[in-house]
Amino acid sequence: MTMGISDLIPGVSGGTIALVLGIYQNLLAAINGLFTRQWKKHLMFLLPLGIGIVAALLAVSHLVEWLLAEYPQPTFFFFLGLIIGIIPKLLHDIEFTRTFTAAHYVLLLIGALIVGLTVFVKEDELAPVMTALSTGDYALLFFAGWLASSAMILPGISGSFIFLLFGVYPTVVNALSTINIPVIMTVGAGIAIGLIVTSRFIAWLLRQFKVGTYAVIIGFIVGSTIVIYPGIGTDRFLLLVSVLTFLFGAGCAFLLSRFEQKNQL
Repeated sequence: MTMGISDLIPGVSGGTIALVLGIYQNLLAAINGLFTRQWKKHLMFLLPLGIGIVAALLAVSHLVEWLLAEYPQPTFFFFLGLIIGIIPKLLHDIEFTRTFTAAHYVLLLIGALIVGLTVFVKEDELAPVMTALSTGDYALLFFAGWLASSAMILPGISGSFIFLLFGVYPTVVNALSTINIPVIMTVGAGIAIGLIVTSRFIAWLLRQFKVGTYAVIIGFIVGSTIVIYPGIGTDRFLLLVSVLTFLFGAGCAFLLSRFEQKNQL
């Protein structure tokens, strides 16, 4: 459900949340394993995860719209804390002091710049909700879902941001809020195909170029903090609440990483 909520928010990646929860590697393995003899085992991992994501998308879309409209600063600060809190764990996992070379730091910087520069795409330029959809509109929604799913599974890159780039973000959120089955099925089909293709590619990169892939992923996550940062208003009470939500998010990331380490032991 947490991954589903994050995918509703531009700038927040479901892949990052999977890293925070300690299930990212299992997620990639399960998606790739659907077409093997052990497909039942992988399906039993993906089924409750998928139900949680879909439930959140359908049940929480109204709440997320309200939070982003009424309290955007504390909401984004919570996700900032969650995302920043996972960076030390990733650096520790890859043993960066021993494995990183100058090239890896360059890759990290490039990843951060790629995502960070997307901050110039503003949400106040949202397209209107699409009505009376044509065949071309459905094709656009399908390919937007395909690319968005590729972004969802890459930590640091937001699937919602891809929808923003394609100008379909309001249409997708509205479809979730109003249970528009044709739009949901079209986007869902694109997402499903994209997940299968992208997960295989990322799994291959992690096998062949693990340290370099980690460097780029960490860079993506660092860059996403620039995109998510909402600025600080003049309201001191709101600032205090934002600091508390940031600390809560960072605390959640820390506790989850400790929980994962204990499970591995």
